[in-house]
Parts: sequence; structure tokens; C-alpha cells
Amino acid sequence: MPQLIFLLIVAAVAWLGYRKFVADAERLSRKRRAAEKEHQTGAIGTLVKDPETGEYRLRKDDE
Repeated sequence: MPQLIFLLIVAAVAWLGYRKFVADAERLSRKRRAAEKEHQTGAIGTLVKDPETGEYRLRKDDE
């Protein structure tokens, strides 16, 4: 029985690690595509509209 519990814990940790890896890979892929698009268009940054003030500002890296 302890072996089964240990195996379930290992499987859960592996699954969570895989999900984290996939999420990081998708985030890096989105960031790379955005940087490539900015390079192709010659843009210095991407503007986004602030919903509260209605002003445009440069997009931050974590958005």
C-alpha cells in the first residue's frame, strides 16, 4: 500500500511539472511571436489602452 501512495504522489508531481512546462513554453512562444512581429514592423513597443483612464501606454512584459 505505501508503494501505491508513493507512486500516486510521484505521478501527481510529474503531471504538475508537465503542466508547468507547457504553460511556460506557451508563454515564451507568445512572447517570442510578439517580439518577432515588433521586429518585422519596426515598432519599439506595443501600445495598449488603459480601460480606466482611456490613455494608451506601452505594454509591460507580464501582460
